[in-house]
Amino acid sequence: MNWFHLDDFLAGWIGGASSVIVGHPLDTVKTRLQAGKGYKNTLHCVLQIYRKETVAGFFKGLSFPLASITVYNSVVFGFFNNTQRVLSKFRYGDGRQPCGMLDMTLASMLTGLMSVGLGAPVDLVKIRLQMQTLPCLAENLNLAGTTGNGNGNIAVRSVTLQGKPTYRGPIHCISSILQTEGIQGLYRGAGAMVLRDVPGYTLYFIPYALFRRWLSPEGRSSPHPCSIWVSGGLAGSISWVTATPADVVKSRLQADALHTRKYRGIVHCIVQSYKTEGIHVFFRGASVNAIRGFPMSATMFLGYELSLQFFRGL
Repeated sequence: MNWFHLDDFLAGWIGGASSVIVGHPLDTVKTRLQAGKGYKNTLHCVLQIYRKETVAGFFKGLSFPLASITVYNSVVFGFFNNTQRVLSKFRYGDGRQPCGMLDMTLASMLTGLMSVGLGAPVDLVKIRLQMQTLPCLAENLNLAGTTGNGNGNIAVRSVTLQGKPTYRGPIHCISSILQTEGIQGLYRGAGAMVLRDVPGYTLYFIPYALFRRWLSPEGRSSPHPCSIWVSGGLAGSISWVTATPADVVKSRLQADALHTRKYRGIVHCIVQSYKTEGIHVFFRGASVNAIRGFPMSATMFLGYELSLQFFRGL
């Protein structure tokens, strides 16, 4: 099995840890814009978070993605590169043969499909923790109260008296979801995530490969770190901007707690969001995705490639 490389997974883990730290503050802004209420635009959202929650608000829920998304990225990059070798082994009889665009596209799509099984629970917990603000809780609970008794007084009192987050941390969040919604609750929004990640990873790995090829001088055995950084950043921005509509639907489904359930599924979420907020709602957070996607992906690919060079040079 000389086509299977463990160092792809290790390098993906290092790159993933770097990208999480760089991108989490803007990821929090993106989630609030897509699933929250009361934010006029990106700048207003940033200022509101800072005023009400200080700098710590931007890093809310960081511990869980730092521990889990690093593993997630490790699996994604390891799976993608080893899948390319399997395809090369099958087609050419040699796993070291570079993949063509068709094989790379297939490997990207399979990676996107595989990633949902691991990524859906991670994303759901991260979003539930990021959405824990009193304005959001007050609005959602008020909606639930209005549905139940027509006046919303019970919901308003519960926020005023308790004023505490629903979840004490990632472990408590997971256990609460399992108790109230079952194992399927952890995969709420997984269908929308498939719609996001299958094309999303295709528009992640393919542009990166193309940009890296165009930006690398001929005759150089390995790409320059600047080429890797720029290629990864551009690929990340392209991927995240094009994935924004599906990401909005996914975020809304995952932020939808059981006791305040507003959406019955993907189609219902799309229809309701369009009816109440118009077509522009599906592009909410696109500018944040473009800005956030560049440094996150640039750091991800740079960490991955440099780590891979280090491991293979040992």
